[in-house]
Amino acid sequence: MSLNDVMKPVETARGLPNAHYISDDVYAHEREVLFFNGWSAIAFESDAPHPGYAFPIDFLGMPLLLVRDKDGSLNVFQNTCRHRGMILVDQPKSLNGPIRCPYHSWCYDHGGNLVRTPYVGGVNVDTHKDVNPENLSLFNVRSYVWHGVVFVNISGQAEPFEVVHAELLERWSEFRQPYHLGGQASRFDMTLRANWKLAIENFCESYHLPWVHPELNEISPIDVHYPIEGRYGFSGQGSRNYNQLTGVDGSKFLDFKNLSQVWNKQAEYVSFFPNVLMGVHRDHAYATILMPQGPEKTLERGALFYADPDIDTPKWQDMLKENTRIWQGVFSEDMGVVEGMQRGRHGPKFDGGKFSPVMDGPTHTFHKWVASQMLAAE
Repeated sequence: MSLNDVMKPVETARGLPNAHYISDDVYAHEREVLFFNGWSAIAFESDAPHPGYAFPIDFLGMPLLLVRDKDGSLNVFQNTCRHRGMILVDQPKSLNGPIRCPYHSWCYDHGGNLVRTPYVGGVNVDTHKDVNPENLSLFNVRSYVWHGVVFVNISGQAEPFEVVHAELLERWSEFRQPYHLGGQASRFDMTLRANWKLAIENFCESYHLPWVHPELNEISPIDVHYPIEGRYGFSGQGSRNYNQLTGVDGSKFLDFKNLSQVWNKQAEYVSFFPNVLMGVHRDHAYATILMPQGPEKTLERGALFYADPDIDTPKWQDMLKENTRIWQGVFSEDMGVVEGMQRGRHGPKFDGGKFSPVMDGPTHTFHKWVASQMLAAE
């Protein structure tokens, strides 16, 4: 089979070939085409919580550095010194002054500008006519923050984020308002022994709910779910039976402001290509960033966000922990089937599989996105 078989209508299409899940060569090619050429998620806005905070990231083998500047803005740089290529920051930390290279002490301000070059002209001589700081700023990486997530375009060649993803930004325009992380109680990390694409595919559809999530299916049964098939870079599912979490004292999380009535009971969950799983509800939202660690291993970083700026206080801790437990539990239930599909991709006779024309539309949308990007790159 070929990628052209993936591009056929869902009734006759095949899924992506096995090599897209197990091959080192295909993984390396996807790194450039699917992640570096477009907009990909690398971190949460809250990973750099205050001015002067630096958060290093290994993004598919590329060293990046997220830095919050003194004005509160976020910058993303390649995490390498312009002198000898030394990693600048290897652990998250608050910076006491500039970004200082631990090798020869070249220093950069939080906007990436080179501000000091000790002994570059000899002992106690910090300048040299052939070393121009204006030409030696850190390599800036184009970035954009949306729904609490930091996205980057490594190549620098993609259309603006708002243009590329205008369809989903419009669909969720009511949720374009301040997001507040529920503190450490609202974070979780999981390691998945599977290719990142299988996590995306699984999140796209509700077909598996009765068998993989029986408790969730009782609360939000499969027959109240509907498919979402975006034309540009996303697909997923929605539910018309969302029920808010209620505390023992009857308390509920604060709703996001000025939502239309449709969101009283509706929630939506989309796979945002290539590597974010997102959900929105009247009273909270979440995002899980998929950080590929190779063709058969993925780090999942999850975070839950709320409308209340004072959510991370003792009053809410029990409910925050319970909400995180619920969602982490759902992702944990998915691990077995996702990792099982990964093992199945080592079966050489598997031909990409057969889509259900009724239930697998969103998953086929993702397969077509991958295939179209790869075919265009050829």
